Amino acid sequence: MPTAAAQLDAATGTPANPVMIQEDQQSQVLLSADSWTAEQVLHWAFTTYEKTKVAVASAFGAEGIVTIDVAAQVCPDFAVFTIDTGYLFPETLALIEKVEQRYGIHVQRITSTIPLKAQLEPYAPDLWSRDPDLCCRLRKIEPLKQKLAELRAWITAIRRDQTPARQHASKIEWDSAFQLTKINPLADWTTEMVWNYIRKHRLDYNPMHDRGYPSIGCTHCTRPVRIGEELRAGRWSGFAKTECGMHDRHG
Repeated sequence: MPTAAAQLDAATGTPANPVMIQEDQQSQVLLSADSWTAEQVLHWAFTTYEKTKVAVASAFGAEGIVTIDVAAQVCPDFAVFTIDTGYLFPETLALIEKVEQRYGIHVQRITSTIPLKAQLEPYAPDLWSRDPDLCCRLRKIEPLKQKLAELRAWITAIRRDQTPARQHASKIEWDSAFQLTKINPLADWTTEMVWNYIRKHRLDYNPMHDRGYPSIGCTHCTRPVRIGEELRAGRWSGFAKTECGMHDRHG
């Protein structure tokens, strides 16, 4: 069986004979993948997996917008989904519609099986302020698990310099938490690279970024970042929490 370190295709720079990555093949893939561009990584993803078995997961932050645009250049017919917690900002919802119109795609909204009203009774009306980990699990992680069970690979927009939990992310890796391939084409990008790309290609983005929100999640758990704070200080403010659990590196 050929490996990801096999001879590269002259046109794309990616393996001429891409293979399905399994956990024991991860090191072989990383030999080549971490030197690839975002375009090469996504070309590998879309040529390795069936279209129904790989999808872009997006929260529609700045990085997510870039990932979608690069994906559209590589494979116009690609799948995108977002986790709709029921607490997304109106600006985020409006941006999703703009993206759908620009690329002629449908963004699948993945929601919790527990309606917001039903969640209030066994837990609390302000669960997000009492136990944000549980709220994230109910509204994000469980719905994500259901979606990822349908796929063989998912594409994210995470970058290594965003949080300590992401600093070792590879461009292509085995996701032991969800048991499928995880593809992070922007893993080695900087914030400056992201915004340079957005400006160069005149992409739509969430206007909240211009109002002090570098990272945007749910309405209750996102605030503007103050001068001198880290970029994700506005997420789950007051808690020792920087991740919702979607990108935890555990098995």
